[in-house]
Amino acid sequence: QVQLVESGGGLVQTGGSLSLSCAASGRTFSYYAMGWFRQAPGKEREFVSAISYNGGSTRYTDSVKGRFTISRDNAKNTVYLQMNSLKPEETAVYYCAADYAPGTVVPGFRRTDYDYWGRGTQVTVSS
Repeated sequence: QVQLVESGGGLVQTGGSLSLSCAASGRTFSYYAMGWFRQAPGKEREFVSAISYNGGSTRYTDSVKGRFTISRDNAKNTVYLQMNSLKPEETAVYYCAADYAPGTVVPGFRRTDYDYWGRGTQVTVSS
């Protein structure tokens, strides 16, 4: 079992920045690919970004490329999402997720790829 706790959400103006963190506990963090998803009111949960078990590979949904950066610190059992130039339509609850994938080069992007989920952190971008 892996427990995930997100933090860093809040209210920011259009064009602003936020840095999300996700602290993991319970199993060997470095065996897991980590992903960030988001869910806006009335919409499906969607993929945002992911990073492989060792940080060697990352992927992003097209709409955030060049603005968001995912990273991880395996010594601290934490994954981060730096979000810049935020837009109002990115208002959502942001979720961290873990996928047991040691040795897998490319992290998954489907919700079903991930085994464990945090409770989410609210990000609100005001216009």
